[in-house]
Amino acid sequence: MNKTEPRTLSGFMELLPNEQILFNQMKEKIENTYKKFGFLPLDTPVIELSEVLLAKAGGETEKQIYRFNKGETDLSLRFDLTVPLSKYVAKNYGNLSFPFRRYQIGKVYRGERTQKGRFREFYQCDIDVIGDGELDLINDAELPSVIYTIFKELGFDDFTIRINNRKILNGLFESLEQKEKSVEILRIIDKIEKIGKEAVIEELTKIGVSNNSINKIISFIEIKGSSDEKIEQLENLQIENETFIIGVSELKEVIKNIRLFGVPEENFKVDLTIARGLDYYTGTVYETFLNEYRELGSVCSGGRYENLAEYYTNKKLPGVGVSIGLTRLFYKLNELNIIKAEQKSVSEIMIIPMIENLEEPIKLATELRKLGINTEIYLNNKKLKAKFKYADKLKIPYVIVIGEDEINSNTIKLKDMETGEEKILPLNANEVIKGTRPLIK
Repeated sequence: MNKTEPRTLSGFMELLPNEQILFNQMKEKIENTYKKFGFLPLDTPVIELSEVLLAKAGGETEKQIYRFNKGETDLSLRFDLTVPLSKYVAKNYGNLSFPFRRYQIGKVYRGERTQKGRFREFYQCDIDVIGDGELDLINDAELPSVIYTIFKELGFDDFTIRINNRKILNGLFESLEQKEKSVEILRIIDKIEKIGKEAVIEELTKIGVSNNSINKIISFIEIKGSSDEKIEQLENLQIENETFIIGVSELKEVIKNIRLFGVPEENFKVDLTIARGLDYYTGTVYETFLNEYRELGSVCSGGRYENLAEYYTNKKLPGVGVSIGLTRLFYKLNELNIIKAEQKSVSEIMIIPMIENLEEPIKLATELRKLGINTEIYLNNKKLKAKFKYADKLKIPYVIVIGEDEINSNTIKLKDMETGEEKILPLNANEVIKGTRPLIK
């Protein structure tokens, strides 16, 4: 019989167990942080009706959709978690309490051209706060506090949450009579970190922006100083445009309240180059960078939008949210050796029975599990040396040996695999836990 070569599709990540353990730990820290801030869990289908999922899609997004037919039904895989959220809120509006605070961590699918660090299937970790008709600006200040807490939990200290407001940029373009090109200009400005000032000037020239307007745009985004100094300089520009004035006022309010939430000054700053490429952001926008690893790009981004579900309902549902692309972040951190997948097992104790009657070893394992200790029993018929080698290879902290002598004396032999120390303890789960180091609680 011919064998099929086992292989995984390009753009889909599979991990070894030690890597998967680390990935799951990162995901759990993110989820636990979301819960700490009172966000409710949500899970939406991976497959949606194409007409529902693609109500707003177009351009490059639509080209990347995985779309197929099952019988006569036109179906698509979700490409982000925001569109399914829009459908969910519109569909369940009458059963939700507003502001609706939800988190969702799940896989999304995009048929992008595969390249290193880019995936076609990847986890997104999203939070959003949705208002009914209106949403207070202080919500925009709370999200940086969530971002700060997450990256501290993940073990990072040197990171910056960069903040801007789209109204400031839009108001600037209106004052320069470039409103009709504002989306294009914003997309170009958004790339300044990647392509540099000269390339931005070249691209702005190509779309017909005058030299005078380009100079004012560049001067604007090159405003220097602390967050407060930048806001002061924006106010001193005396641009008589309502959108611009509201944007500066909102940014000033958000910065004031971020401090109220206890985010340290070194971890956030006003950055007038942050525009966010997606044109549905209408106010506050965020991008987060690990300062020592800027090559990673933004590791958490998002912003404020005016109407989440406009394609599904006439109700106005403003919101603010952020997203972490966990798969790409994990891949890059792992590739750069910033994180190390050293844990090879989830077991804290392994029991080695040296007797045929497994009643007592199984009973002890069950009691340990009830007390919250991850416990496995080595059930295969191997020599004792091979069993210890297995535990050592997986770095299981403790091994318990139960043989005839132990059964007769109602004891167990506990070995600390790190120090090599051995103890004789009563055959009792609570006594076993007392005999371990603080590693096991």
